[in-house]
Formats: sequence, structure tokens, C-alpha cells
Amino acid sequence: MIFGRKGFIGISLVLVILSHKSFSAPSVLQSRVIRYVAIGDSYSIGEGATVEASWPSLLTRHLRASGIDIALVANPSRTGWTTRDVIENELPVFMKSRPDFATLQIGVNDWVAGVTPEVFEKRLSTIMDRMLSVLPDKTRLVVVTIPDFSVTPTGAMYGKGRDISAGIAGFNTIILKQAARRNLKVVDVFRISRHMAEDTSLVAPDGLHPSAKEYALWEQAIFPVVQKMLKPGN
Repeated sequence: MIFGRKGFIGISLVLVILSHKSFSAPSVLQSRVIRYVAIGDSYSIGEGATVEASWPSLLTRHLRASGIDIALVANPSRTGWTTRDVIENELPVFMKSRPDFATLQIGVNDWVAGVTPEVFEKRLSTIMDRMLSVLPDKTRLVVVTIPDFSVTPTGAMYGKGRDISAGIAGFNTIILKQAARRNLKVVDVFRISRHMAEDTSLVAPDGLHPSAKEYALWEQAIFPVVQKMLKPGN
């Protein structure tokens, strides 16, 4: 069949459009911002410092500087909140935020309030499972352990005669076990936090929470784990 000049122009235009679509679509997908949501308590919101100095905020800025397009779209963490508060108040925010990546650090207030290990483990399992049900990639949930607040100047006030270090270590064992069951990465800040005993600059003015300097140390440990997880190609 012989085409006229208009026929050739029409075919050429279609080919150009198809070619443009085939090459532009992948670049659009690659430029999609990773939506990050942090779930936790005072340690995730930066109590003792500022929200900007919290480790989730530091982590987001550090990842962006390394070339990973990520945004902290929600951090509903609150000082004093327990696993029950997470289930009732934070998970609804998490569900609505459509996260691609998340972090979880919870449990210190459960221990302080006297929640039993069995109840803590049950609630923690619920939280992890509900978070994973929303995440498109089930590996993109990083869990952070509970720090040892017993080494801070006022930490002993919250022990009620109990061995704080042993109690927190016990809860961290539960955290590690539940994370392992789901093949989740865990970053341990328990050991890092113990340096607050010998360096007062790592403790906030309230004598209990970490200072911005201490939060930065936690972020240094969390960053390489998350960077490896989120970098293109993984």
C-alpha cells in the first residue's frame, strides 16, 4: 500500500508519541518520593531536644543528602505513650499516611507503667502486623530498641524499686524476637544509650531524656541500615 505525504506524517507522529511514553514512564516511577512515617514515643519525637533534632528528622535529612528522595510525612509519636496508645492513636494516622517506609520504637512507657511482658508482646505483635499490612514492601520496617534510661540522673525515679536495666533488656528481647519472626531489621540503641552515664552532654536538661547529641548518635547507627535498604536497586 502506498501512503501519501499526510499518511507518513501521521505514522511518524504516532511513533514519536509511543517512543516518548516508553522512555518517560520509568523516570516518573524512579522519581517517586518515599513516604516515611515514624511510630513511637518520646524518643521518636525528640523529647529533651526538638522535633528537628529527633532522630527520625535527622535520618530524613541525612538520607536526602545521600541522594534518596524521602519525606517524613508523619510522626505521631508522643511523650508518655505506650503500645496501647500506638494502637489507638498512632496506627490510624499511619494507615492514612500511605507509607512506603516506617520505623518503630516503643515500649519504655509500657515497662514504666508495669505492663506485663506477655501483654507487651501481644500489643507489639499487633502493631508490627498492622504496620506491615499497609507497607507495600514488607521489609521496609526498621525497629529500634528501647534505651537504658537508668543511667540518666533522674532515671531511677521511674524504676519503682525495680531493676531498670534488666527490665528494659527483657522488653528488648521481646522486640528482637518479634522482629526476627517477621525478618525485620533492628537497630540496638540500648548499648549506645549507656554512655549517658559518663557523658552528661548526652542527657537533656530534664535529666531523663537524651540530648540532641545523643539522638544524633542513634541516627548514626540507624542511617546505614536504612540507606542500604532504600537505595535504588535494593
